[in-house]
Amino acid sequence: MWARLRHRARLVTRDLLALWLAARDPRVPWVAKLVAGCVAAYAFSPIDLIPDFIPVLGYLDDVVIVPLGVLLALRLIPPPLLAEHRAAAAAMAVRPVSRAAAGAVIAAWIGGAILVAVLL
Repeated sequence: MWARLRHRARLVTRDLLALWLAARDPRVPWVAKLVAGCVAAYAFSPIDLIPDFIPVLGYLDDVVIVPLGVLLALRLIPPPLLAEHRAAAAAMAVRPVSRAAAGAVIAAWIGGAILVAVLL
């Protein structure tokens, strides 16, 4: 059961990335671009319509609103373009992770924490 849920989550993530790519493609109809751009922006945004700290309702947008928006946007994009963007999204997902960049971010956070500790 967990493996199936994990697989579905990866598919939704791939489709969100494909929607973000489709929203920037000039061949996609403008209505589909608008819906795809809004859904991708909302899904990738750290700001939620309903804050996550509200019990049950906080996760409602993540579990219901985003998948329904993804389904609507996917139906509006022509199938050949959607297949192309899904392939591009899958290729982007298998890129190697930069450990140097991760190290730089961690070092910046540690440096900032040290600076705050010294100033206090």
